[in-house]
Amino acid sequence: MATSSNHAELIALHEASRECVWLRLISQHIQSSSGIHINTEPTILYEDNAACVVQTKEGYIKSDRTKHIPPKLFSHTKELGKAKAIEVQYIRSCDNVADLFTKSLPTTIFKKYVHNIGMRHQRYL
Repeated sequence: MATSSNHAELIALHEASRECVWLRLISQHIQSSSGIHINTEPTILYEDNAACVVQTKEGYIKSDRTKHIPPKLFSHTKELGKAKAIEVQYIRSCDNVADLFTKSLPTTIFKKYVHNIGMRHQRYL
């Protein structure tokens, strides 16, 4: 159970990075067995919590605000970043289209995010 929003973001980032590594391995296996060029670029994970981005890049920093967070949440993601498997980048909350799936949004923002993820109305003839 998370005890702060920062802790919750670190848990989510940790789990997302684990899933990302698994998906990359499966994808690379399929690509190599099919003779397709393997993409070696790091997978970008977007995070809208600036403190969380810094903590994952610098590693565990013990302070009064982080002493309750297990160090593995920091180190695993940092090591994946060093290995160039993932790259954690900051994204402003107003540009975070993932909020479409996690929050109740005003209609205008909802429509903007739906458009930004590539959903379009299908017109039938």
